Amino acid sequence: MTSLQAFILAIIEGLTEFLPVSSTGHLVIGSALMGMENNSFLKLFTVAIQFGAILSVVVLYFKKFFRSVDFYFKLFIAFIPAAVFGLLLADKIDKFMENTIGICIALFLGGIVFLFIQKLIPAGKTDNTDELKNSTSFKIGLFQCLALFPGVSRSGATIIGGLSQKLTPRAAAEFSFFLAVPTMFAATAKKCLDFYQEHGLPNSHEINMLIMGNIVAFVIALLAIKAFIAFLNNKGFVIFGWYRILLAGLLLFIHFTIKPLNFNEESNSVNTQIIQKK
Repeated sequence: MTSLQAFILAIIEGLTEFLPVSSTGHLVIGSALMGMENNSFLKLFTVAIQFGAILSVVVLYFKKFFRSVDFYFKLFIAFIPAAVFGLLLADKIDKFMENTIGICIALFLGGIVFLFIQKLIPAGKTDNTDELKNSTSFKIGLFQCLALFPGVSRSGATIIGGLSQKLTPRAAAEFSFFLAVPTMFAATAKKCLDFYQEHGLPNSHEINMLIMGNIVAFVIALLAIKAFIAFLNNKGFVIFGWYRILLAGLLLFIHFTIKPLNFNEESNSVNTQIIQKK
């Protein structure tokens, strides 16, 4: 992994982590288009830089994270379903990340949902996440399990979950941000442990890439969260639906007409052939 590749992936992470467009799908696609080998460090990097992104949530909502124990209890309850299913399906999730067609289908179907979400689910009135019941938090956590499949979007799934529980769009988005903290911290810790058990400590170059990636993801995510909330209050979700549909179509077009986008270890030079083919 070069510094430029790490920088680009970190920008992708920061921009997409808290938007309902699937950060994992974008990272998988981005690494493939740059011709990066899908090795153990790349898998570690794309998960570990989420730590920088979640720090942006803690910074932006600092007072919220130090207000009450009840806040953490609700997050823990919402976190449980994804934690359980994530551990049970860990090996299958890695396989899902190599499934080009599956990612595109998930992007497309998620796009359709966001085109009609505000018509399908009437606007809720709960605008303060402190008012959530424990049972409501758990139900939103169940929606997060859908995001175990790349292309679905963790943010998108939990926002839809929040809307289904009568939260306003802003409150649903904010609870999605809060829930990202324990979820992504746990995912990062597990991936780091897995990497250490298999390969030992990262070398100096890999450590530098991880540090840079987390810093870039942190800064970009700060800006993305602020912009997303402002946009959501004025425009809603429709544009994200169209974006997902168009992205899925573009990727399928590339996959079937230019060069197959194979996200596995044996196929690691996709971008060179795509860029060179005019």
